[in-house]
Amino acid sequence: MVERVLVVGSGGAGKTTFSLALAERTGLPVVHLDAHFWRPGWVQPSSEEWAEQVDRLAAEPRWIMDGNYGGTMDRRLAACDTVVLLDPPRLLCVWRVVKRRLKHHGATRPDLAPGCPERLTMEFIRWIWSYPQRKRPTILEKLARLRPDQRAIVVRSQADIEAFLAWAGADGTSAPSPPFTPIVP
Repeated sequence: MVERVLVVGSGGAGKTTFSLALAERTGLPVVHLDAHFWRPGWVQPSSEEWAEQVDRLAAEPRWIMDGNYGGTMDRRLAACDTVVLLDPPRLLCVWRVVKRRLKHHGATRPDLAPGCPERLTMEFIRWIWSYPQRKRPTILEKLARLRPDQRAIVVRSQADIEAFLAWAGADGTSAPSPPFTPIVP
């Protein structure tokens, strides 16, 4: 059973789509970190303000929290019972953000704060492209240090997604672990 699920991964990995599907199966509320982080006009909060906001969000008893934000990752990891690292190929991630940009051109996505119209920068594309080498190893190291009462899963394919969703949405008679191998860094 899952109560507090942290969903992380590269831009375009499918965090929002996965989180919404998981919420449908489990009834857990979704917290889109992008919607809480950004202020109108793509203005960032101070580090202290953001840390306080994350602490308030993580203190809730049940949630699916999607987003990366490395500066507060440890706070969220301490509060969750499950981490799902979405890890599709980076070319697919780039394709998805380009498609998302076209779909939401000039508008604000539902998972973003008001006043933050969809945008796509070369800096973001470079971040996605370098994610497997620059960000993923650090996340895997953190996941390898989770407490025994926590679980971490790397989801690389649609089949992995479906298996996890089926397990998480079971009626409580499922095995205590998902039907696939937890991560090994």
